[in-house]
Amino acid sequence: MKHGDICSSEAAGGANIYSSDESNVSSADHLVVMVNGILGSSADWKFAAEQFVKSLPDRVFVHRSERNAASQTLDGVDVMGERLSQEVLEVIKQKPNLRKISFVAHSVGGLVARYAIGRLYRPPRENTEDLSVENCEEAKATIGGLIPMNFIAVATPHLGSRGNRQVPFLFGVSALEKAAVLVIHWIFRRTGRHLFLTDNDEGKPPLLKRMLEDDGDCYFMSALRSFHRRVTYSNVGYDHIVGWRTSSIRRNTELPKWEDSVNEKYPHVVYEERCKACDLDQDLTNNNDTNDVEEELVTGLSRVSWEKVDVSFHNSRSRFAAHSVIQVKDHNLHTDGADVIQHMIDHFCL
Repeated sequence: MKHGDICSSEAAGGANIYSSDESNVSSADHLVVMVNGILGSSADWKFAAEQFVKSLPDRVFVHRSERNAASQTLDGVDVMGERLSQEVLEVIKQKPNLRKISFVAHSVGGLVARYAIGRLYRPPRENTEDLSVENCEEAKATIGGLIPMNFIAVATPHLGSRGNRQVPFLFGVSALEKAAVLVIHWIFRRTGRHLFLTDNDEGKPPLLKRMLEDDGDCYFMSALRSFHRRVTYSNVGYDHIVGWRTSSIRRNTELPKWEDSVNEKYPHVVYEERCKACDLDQDLTNNNDTNDVEEELVTGLSRVSWEKVDVSFHNSRSRFAAHSVIQVKDHNLHTDGADVIQHMIDHFCL
């Protein structure tokens, strides 16, 4: 095998793609975990994984998660998050040279990844007096023992999918949105309840609200905050599954005006914004007024900084499949999204 060739293998229940040298041992120390969305599979990230490895040879080891595929994605964000966290630990155990970790997740997979990092989070060591200079990194927070670098969510419904035009194919019709709340669990089971915030496990607030805080042994916000950067990629239109507001963590009044891209390298990236963290010291989980849920979610998630990248395929022949095009789910059908993947790679923090 020539240096820089792409090699794929099956390990820890997942499809792994990584760069390799002539001795067939990768020198990559940065684990990139790719997570599929609802009813998806590891194959959805095949193109992106290959591009990451081609562009960053011997720098990244890409693991496409397989623990939550097809009907398993209906089991709930928490159940999927538990599976993903165990899968990641197995990969880390098999690759002792790993030092850093990043996540790239599509759609509901972004929520699953947020849950998983909450389980994988290890707080910084309080007593650092005995640490040598070489081991000073142990004093920092880690994800599964690795340094958290990039958390990238692609078309993820961070604010849920409940009403207020969050699911575009319901056309903003109030009657349809109310009906969806009543029947969604019949279609998408427990995951549907989490997305529409109708879950009520043992009288607890909806899971998406609980994920705005550290909850017991799940350090949801501490884990998210520990990453060097957090990024959202959002479709400004033609995504009939996940609306622009929920995927970009914005209020209606915050949706920016955008124009056609003038960047030939990223023709479908139409707006970029760096949002600083808002310092809001308040308990966001005690308010059970469902009318304010979206505001709570926006406010809570805005306590950490985000890079927001807005994408438009309005001139693409595949625009009506924007939800899949943005991740290049199928390279033959969704090739217009390749520049979005390249944008991720070019801005990836190693």
